[in-house]
Amino acid sequence: QICLLIGFISVNNSPWTNYSAYSYFQIVTICDLVMILFFYIIHIFRIYRKLTCVSWPLAEFLHYLIGTILLLIASIVAASKSYNLTGLVAGATFGFLATVLCVLSIWSSYKVSCITQSTSKYR
Repeated sequence: QICLLIGFISVNNSPWTNYSAYSYFQIVTICDLVMILFFYIIHIFRIYRKLTCVSWPLAEFLHYLIGTILLLIASIVAASKSYNLTGLVAGATFGFLATVLCVLSIWSSYKVSCITQSTSKYR
């Protein structure tokens, strides 16, 4: 997620007007980036085939759901505390864009895992 990285860098390189709001935004974006990287590694190296005790589609869905909600809250807080500083406004904007992309990812994850599995049962 490039939008998360750009939002993090924008907020990190701007003068802060409210420390707690922007540190929360940075923590949420970094945690989302780390978890997305974690799931990419799981899929690239096909670790999900060896760890069958975990429902990976459900874990990925929950990650995106929780991460999207936290990112939306962090973006709202960052936007409300930006005081027209361009870097902070840009960080909040990219946070909102990343939220929309995470919602699309939730939908595509749901569509691939649930809808295709349910239609394949009846064939």
